[in-house]
Amino acid sequence: MASTFTQFSLSFLLLLLTLTFSWTTYANNHLHLSSTANFPKQQAEKLIRSLNLFPKDSINIAPQDSSFVTPKIVEKQFSFPSLGYSGPSIEELGHHAGYYQLPHSKAARMFYLFFESRTSQSDPVVIWLTGGPGCSSELAVFYENGPFHIAKNLSLEWNDYGWDKASNLLYVDQPVGTGFSYTSDEQDIRHDESGVSNDLYDFLQDRILSLRFTNFSTLSQAFFKEHPQFAKNDFYITGESYAGHYIPAFAARVHQGNKAKEGLHINLKGFAIGNGLTNPEIQYKAYPDYALDMGLITKSDYNTINKMLPACEQAAKSCGTDGGDDCVTSYMVCNDIFNRIMSISGGINYYDIRKKCEGDLCYDFSSMETFLNEKSVRDTLGVGDREFVSCSSDVYDAMLTDWMRNLEVGIPGLLEDGIEVLVYAGEYDLICNWLGNSRWVHAMEWSGQKQFGASPTVPFVVDGAEAGLLKSHGPLTFLKVHNAGHMVPMDQPKASLQMLRSWTLGKLAMTEIEDRIAPK
Repeated sequence: MASTFTQFSLSFLLLLLTLTFSWTTYANNHLHLSSTANFPKQQAEKLIRSLNLFPKDSINIAPQDSSFVTPKIVEKQFSFPSLGYSGPSIEELGHHAGYYQLPHSKAARMFYLFFESRTSQSDPVVIWLTGGPGCSSELAVFYENGPFHIAKNLSLEWNDYGWDKASNLLYVDQPVGTGFSYTSDEQDIRHDESGVSNDLYDFLQDRILSLRFTNFSTLSQAFFKEHPQFAKNDFYITGESYAGHYIPAFAARVHQGNKAKEGLHINLKGFAIGNGLTNPEIQYKAYPDYALDMGLITKSDYNTINKMLPACEQAAKSCGTDGGDDCVTSYMVCNDIFNRIMSISGGINYYDIRKKCEGDLCYDFSSMETFLNEKSVRDTLGVGDREFVSCSSDVYDAMLTDWMRNLEVGIPGLLEDGIEVLVYAGEYDLICNWLGNSRWVHAMEWSGQKQFGASPTVPFVVDGAEAGLLKSHGPLTFLKVHNAGHMVPMDQPKASLQMLRSWTLGKLAMTEIEDRIAPK
């Protein structure tokens, strides 16, 4: 995000950074998934240093460094001591942290966390991507759908509704430069969804290939021996906020690779976008209507702001789907709409309009940053002395030409090929509000568009009570979640877990089936 947001809010906060006025100072922080081995410090550092995984100098890899020729994953199993947990051993716990050497880069290392399912290893593999752009997925680990919750005293508690109760859950710090992911060469910083999706595809391919084949490096063989069962599991892509850009591009890249028989066939079943930014032209035009409906502006304000819409629409069309300088202009023009609403509505939390924005971030996620920057935690995760930063201003700036691109255009082809698509949104989020998301979903042209539009809106039921409103036809589902803001898994953890579980089982639209979830 902009340089003023070095501490942005959560994963979703793609848009918050968009603010070119005082609102931009609110910044975004995104979900982080941090984890690594419980190896003694010296052992861990010796392993990581031997593979040159984190730099002590500004440039840590020579252009012809042979150690970078073959992509590698270096992974450790770990357990956070602050859990105060006397349960399964580290091996049985199934928590992993690692670095992956990106092959199509100069010197990039991508950090990830992997949590095996608490229920069954046959559960689907679900990857979570935080937005920004440039915000870490660790925010989701500790504040949304990860295995833990973090307290102000930096202690960890098990999350009774973590998504690892219904999936083998993978978090990635991406694009390069986000969270604990890093590079020593600025040429590795990505500028568009092509670069982002190719990096993720390389990470997934090499990661799962190493699970299935033993003719790679010793490192790959070790990983294969440890996780051979996940290669054939169903695979789902999920995320929030600016991940509304990442997810369609990544899904299309995986599907393209499958159709072209590029290496391993990844068992992609679907993707879910939570309170995302996907079609900016439509979503920016929904701001005045949402603000009026929710009482944030008056009718007079509404009429004034609506006069700004034609300029935004024209600017967004000039950006189109390709990116470039016109997209930066479009970004500035359309953000005036959001900024005007914020100037009228005062100090509301634009992620949850029921609340006031307290402090620069509107939420207090400082405990996570303090925790991840503790030396003992960095040693546990094997990240050396790298400082954790929630959001990278360099990554944000580099992706600015990507912001106003329409990423909805690639979704119809995926729907036609039977890929499941879930778009969900908390009803009290302003910045990526449910109304704008609903409008682009309904406007999307595909063979089932008319049938989707005509399908009934039915209750989404959790424990006998209406938790949202759902509309579905074929592979497409839209869900408006009650009593939630931008981060649905944080605000409605039980409902979000039921949503994930029912959707991956193909039962989300079967509202007469109530999939009760009780803490175990």
